[in-house]
Amino acid sequence: MAELGFIGLGVMGSRMAKRLLDSGNQVTIFNRSKSKGDQLVKDGAIWADSPREVVEASEITFSMVTNTVALDAITQGENGVLAGLVPGKIYVDMSTVSPEKSQEVAKKVSALGAVMLDSPVSGSVETLEAGKLSVMVGGDAETFEKVKPYLMIIAPKAAHHVGGNGLAVAMKIASNLSLAVQMLAFSEGVLLAEKMGIKREVAADVLFNSVIASPMIKYRGPFVLDMPEEAWFNVNMMQKDMNLALELGRHLDIPMPTTAITNEFLTAARGMGMEEKDFAIIFEVLAKMSGVS
Repeated sequence: MAELGFIGLGVMGSRMAKRLLDSGNQVTIFNRSKSKGDQLVKDGAIWADSPREVVEASEITFSMVTNTVALDAITQGENGVLAGLVPGKIYVDMSTVSPEKSQEVAKKVSALGAVMLDSPVSGSVETLEAGKLSVMVGGDAETFEKVKPYLMIIAPKAAHHVGGNGLAVAMKIASNLSLAVQMLAFSEGVLLAEKMGIKREVAADVLFNSVIASPMIKYRGPFVLDMPEEAWFNVNMMQKDMNLALELGRHLDIPMPTTAITNEFLTAARGMGMEEKDFAIIFEVLAKMSGVS
């Protein structure tokens, strides 16, 4: 049994912590809203009152928070992750933030004699629960091998070491931009068919069984027929990643036209008050623009 920590118990984080707990590990948890940890505590997790307490109780601490501001909030200060790190401890951040920020935190961790990996995941709530999540990892290769058994509990499909600190979040950003772009293209196809007189469910089913049916389309495409109450990945979160992608594109002199256009549909969704909906709601944005109810 390993002594593990998990900070950030959102839709994905809470389920990841549960997988680690169910595998027989001691898991110490923290979340800004304590109520999100109640069920995990009932299941056997140990509650800590700060990120620092999580780190002090754990050999390896995982975190998954929403953005750069949230990462600063859990890592900095007298009760932050950095304050609890000592030589020999490992910190694995699974958040999607800018590569620059991830590298900045990694340098601070290294200065304390500890080691940090950035390790975002690829997948959704559905793929996580089905044991089909994959993970990409940036940082020291030897540390990756130490952490890999626990990453494979979270993401049994694959754990890829992609290079140094910050490169895994760069890979995640490169991956995520395609999710929203695919969703918009799929929405265009469904609505074109629908306005030609084909029933939406028929059009969707044809596309699900066609050459365009990527894994993302297969698990998120059905949202055009029935949008979930709880967002798997909401508009605000997706737009954060799209903006990170566009920022990297400008820095690297890579034109990103489809990313930019899709990002505007996410802005439109926010303007319509849909920011807490799953990002697949861009289908409804396009439907409204197309005169389809």
